[in-house]
Amino acid sequence: MAIHLVMVNPEIPPNTGNVARTCAATDSVLHLVKPLGFSIDDKSLKRAGLDYWQYVNVEVHESLDEFMEKYADKVPRMFLATTKGGKYYTDVKFEDEDMILFGRETAGLPRDFIDAHAENAIRIPMSADTRLRSLNLSNSVNIILFEALRQLGFPGLE
Repeated sequence: MAIHLVMVNPEIPPNTGNVARTCAATDSVLHLVKPLGFSIDDKSLKRAGLDYWQYVNVEVHESLDEFMEKYADKVPRMFLATTKGGKYYTDVKFEDEDMILFGRETAGLPRDFIDAHAENAIRIPMSADTRLRSLNLSNSVNIILFEALRQLGFPGLE
């Protein structure tokens, strides 16, 4: 049993390192979609993930198009985590092998991609104050992931 976390064009190494550490601790699969805003060998990426990288099931994809070609018809469902989502992440009944896609820190997922998959766009509720654009990426990943794991009964976790 696994949830797949897909980081599309992440830019900040510590966010990706934190998500990698979470993936190791939850047996979740991490997908990194290029271009990345850093080298996978980046010291700050490794520092944030501490010594957990050896326990991370990670796949690197050359582009969002390549990722979609590989997985669009092979997984139960894909959800897009975005501030433009039409429903809350808690409205979803998560299933084994679901994929949750997250966009880059400064721009999120591409707007045309969100529009093409609007029925699967989910969001975390937050203040209506327009000065607050979004939550930190690694925090958002953890919020949604742990809801999915809670719904699944925290498989393999204690």
